Amino acid sequence: MLHLSRAAVNAAMRDLDLAQLVMKQRAGIYQINAMLAPYLSPEDAVAAIKAMPAEQRLNSPGFVDRYKSAAAAYQDQLETKRRERDKRKRRQVLKAVS
Repeated sequence: MLHLSRAAVNAAMRDLDLAQLVMKQRAGIYQINAMLAPYLSPEDAVAAIKAMPAEQRLNSPGFVDRYKSAAAAYQDQLETKRRERDKRKRRQVLKAVS
């Protein structure tokens, strides 16, 4: 065992998903990007990569920009949730005091 917490694994998988290195299929099930997966023959690899949508290819123009944008959007989402949680806590404290 690697002795990793579930939260650490979830965070790592989310980061890999944002980077399009894996794609989430359903809860707990991920598929590795076809450009990273091992194949039995070069022909299989070429066929799998050709079948991919162009925007999912790791060498597509703008890939890094899309990743940075997705990561920034996720961080903004976390910040919004944190602010909302802080507001709720303040309201609870004010209710308890009054």
